[in-house]
Amino acid sequence: MHDLLEFAVEKALELGANYAEARFEEKQGTSLSMKNGVPQGMQLLSDRGIGIRVLVDGGMGFASTNILTKESIVETVQRAVKLAKSASKLRKEPIKFSDEYFHNVYYEVKMKKDFRDVPPEEKLELLKKIEEEVLSTNVKVPMRYLAYSDHVWHKIFVNSENAVVESVIPRVSVMYNLVVYEEGQMEQAPFVSRAFSGGLELIEKDEPWERAKKEVETLKRIITEGKKPPEGKVDLVISPEVAGIAVHESVGHPYELDRIMGREAAQAGESFVKPDMLGERIGSEVVTVIDDPTIPNSWGFYLYDDEGVKARPRYLIRNGIITEFLMNREYAAKLGLRSNAAARAINYNREPIVRMANTYLAPGDYSFEELIEDIKLGVYMVSFNEWNIDDRRYQQRYIGREAYLIENGEIKHPVKRPILEITTRGLWSSVDAVGKEVEFHPGTCGKGEPGQGVPVWMGGAHARLRDIPLRRP
Repeated sequence: MHDLLEFAVEKALELGANYAEARFEEKQGTSLSMKNGVPQGMQLLSDRGIGIRVLVDGGMGFASTNILTKESIVETVQRAVKLAKSASKLRKEPIKFSDEYFHNVYYEVKMKKDFRDVPPEEKLELLKKIEEEVLSTNVKVPMRYLAYSDHVWHKIFVNSENAVVESVIPRVSVMYNLVVYEEGQMEQAPFVSRAFSGGLELIEKDEPWERAKKEVETLKRIITEGKKPPEGKVDLVISPEVAGIAVHESVGHPYELDRIMGREAAQAGESFVKPDMLGERIGSEVVTVIDDPTIPNSWGFYLYDDEGVKARPRYLIRNGIITEFLMNREYAAKLGLRSNAAARAINYNREPIVRMANTYLAPGDYSFEELIEDIKLGVYMVSFNEWNIDDRRYQQRYIGREAYLIENGEIKHPVKRPILEITTRGLWSSVDAVGKEVEFHPGTCGKGEPGQGVPVWMGGAHARLRDIPLRRP
């Protein structure tokens, strides 16, 4: 395959490209699902192909093929070059790529329990175990949808600047959607996922069946014991799950430099962030937000991005100060910077664009007990059922699913659907303490046209927000 990729790059240069890259991707995997105890069947994933991107006189062209012959590669290169030449005539400003250091490297995530060697019946047993644990509770759960999926993602990237990056990353996940019905009321745990880069042993160690069992018991308690939350200004403690969605939506997305520069405006919205805001304070001194693709076994794991640039942790906010944007080579060049390896594509037939990986609120110095001990009246928001944020990623709203009253430093009864409505600056400026322990929750981040849903982790540590206005439903 390396020879075919090198052939594609050489052919593009022969046809007048100033820069060329070829990216091979192959995915092989399985998925299973179960609804109310009944298996819904199995799907097999098998897909591979090559994407080719070129720069010609300041214009960019991208084309792809799943026919892996030299004849097809020549045709695909010709399409990419033709598109680039047409684009160069329309552009007021030529596209340039940042200067980077490239490597010839191979890396692989090893599996202790290779899911490719596990029969479908054994994978289905994982879902049956979740089903059994949920039904073992004294809880009415009339709707139970469970799903398992795995795949091995093999990539090879070659460009005209001597980069050769090959990777093999297995990914495995379990998802459940559970509806609890008690006393004429309904509560739902919508599409909760556990997901990792690695083998089946990671799911088994995580024990999603125990998490699902606890979830339905908690939902029942919310129905039977939940009361109205306090209104007005109170202290709020948010969990890693809530902190995770907040950093993803109000920090990660608006810090994508292609969005800041206007490319995403028509597709996904704008950003309140401007290029000259680097160095500006956006939160309190205890707020540090990191996006790190290199976390071992993370759902968003990679060591080199889809432009061949070596990955590293990106400090989007450090001690409350905006310090870095998420960048690929094109947008890094606009600011005279190097890329920080944020270019990702979901498949060979998609162009790599600026994306998050694993975005989280960095830990602080507080135990959970210390976070709540001096709160006279407040709420602990453990999870959320709903979130909304405007196109500029500034005005946002989170509705709690599992939440509890805090009174005189103690966790009390559940409260139903506390609503947090706040600005991004108001949210992060209100944080006065952050916990020691970090947790992550998986997600699929959508962006682009055509759409690209990439695997990400969201999370961080608990955080305490002072004097926050909460609303009732």
